[in-house]
Amino acid sequence: MPMLNLEYTYLTLPAAFYSYTKPLRFQSPNLLIENEALLAKLSIPPAYLSALISTNTNDKSLEVPHAFSQAYAGHQFGHFTMLGDGRALVIGEFVDDVERFDLQLKGSGPSAYARRGDGKATVKSMMREYLVSEAMDGLKIPTSRSIGVIATGETITRERQEPGAVLGRIMKSHLRVGTFEYARYFLTTEDLEALLLYAVDRLYPQCRAAENMAVQFISSVATNQFQLIAEWMRVGFIHGVMNTDNTAISGETFDYGPCAFMNQYHPNTVFSSIDTQGRYAFEQQGSIIQWNLVRLTEALLPLIDSDESRAIERAKALIQSFDQEWTERYNGVMAKKIGFPIADSISNSLVKELFTLMQLHAVDYTNTFAGLSHALPDAINPWNIPAFRAWKNSWNETAETLGYSMEERLQCMAEANPVVIPRNHIVESLLSETVQWDANPEKKQRFQEALNIWSNPYIFDAERIPWMNPPTQEEHLGHQTFCGT
Repeated sequence: MPMLNLEYTYLTLPAAFYSYTKPLRFQSPNLLIENEALLAKLSIPPAYLSALISTNTNDKSLEVPHAFSQAYAGHQFGHFTMLGDGRALVIGEFVDDVERFDLQLKGSGPSAYARRGDGKATVKSMMREYLVSEAMDGLKIPTSRSIGVIATGETITRERQEPGAVLGRIMKSHLRVGTFEYARYFLTTEDLEALLLYAVDRLYPQCRAAENMAVQFISSVATNQFQLIAEWMRVGFIHGVMNTDNTAISGETFDYGPCAFMNQYHPNTVFSSIDTQGRYAFEQQGSIIQWNLVRLTEALLPLIDSDESRAIERAKALIQSFDQEWTERYNGVMAKKIGFPIADSISNSLVKELFTLMQLHAVDYTNTFAGLSHALPDAINPWNIPAFRAWKNSWNETAETLGYSMEERLQCMAEANPVVIPRNHIVESLLSETVQWDANPEKKQRFQEALNIWSNPYIFDAERIPWMNPPTQEEHLGHQTFCGT
């Protein structure tokens, strides 16, 4: 097998930021699914990951002596703790024509940061990440990408006995807000500065020329994060575990644990079994990302200014700008969902009125917006409700007054409003069928069909209507998601 040309720039950081880790090898790894198009784009050989974790190979090209796990800390549900890649390792970094990516294994065994965990993962949780991360890419939302899932042949213990698996994924960087918290509170100022310089050079090189590099770096991270979370809310996505260690400096979505997509609109929607207080509910995501960015700012205080009082004053001014920028990003995305290219007080008011109607009538989030552009079947079309027809009349009159033609609005909405999303009940059905793939190949074909449909979610045609159906009331009320760790 040809050797990958991997690099290891992360290992130029002080040794406290990582530990060398080798993936476990398994006697009977079985490739469940592989992202052939992505592998070809990245020039990664087919079945590379399977061979990498198999005991049945002596291929020297599969040795990864410099593979490493990252150290980091983080606020989990508001509580600070030491963490690290307990079940993940970076095989190395590779560069395509433009960008650098981490190539990571998840579920490949314990690292120095495993905290008594087994470092492994289940088929269901890894297939969930594969499915949803690829759907997010189809929705044109920045995300880690999944390369493949390999069943290990082991049975591992979670709430019950489950088959084990390893996920391969790529990402621009696995640096997190929690990495900076770790450097600030466990290492030296020199280590913190080394981390900042590395992050700037890798992800935000324009910050090198700034009057204050730390401030410009925080501002750049904030801009990317505000746009990312606004895009999540555009499609009704709820991450479910927005801890600071799950907030990527690169502005990518990753760690798809208890994630889900909203069906009936309600701002306080939560699916995660561990989010009992609604900390990471749909409507809270904008506030939480600001909270996380305050933690990043606190971590970088010594590099904002060597004088603590001046650093605090500079940080306060930066933090006070967060809410306005978030609001502008959010309003801009939501204006496009009703076909208005620019957000203003008029579009903000129309969106707010529509959300009030949606909550009052408990209608489906995705189908409501899709129904503004497409003739949906009556069973899933809320626009037959009198109050919605009245809103639509007002919307039309307002748009015409502002000079927004219907053609312009339809084009705008076609890019903002998906027709299909990974419906939770469909996702759960697909995941429950993965254990049947060997005996029933049609089950795997259905999984692939879902991936194909969700890779082009903005196209409307009659064949996609079954994928647009919301869950039954029983399915909706009974749905919970779990971390899978």
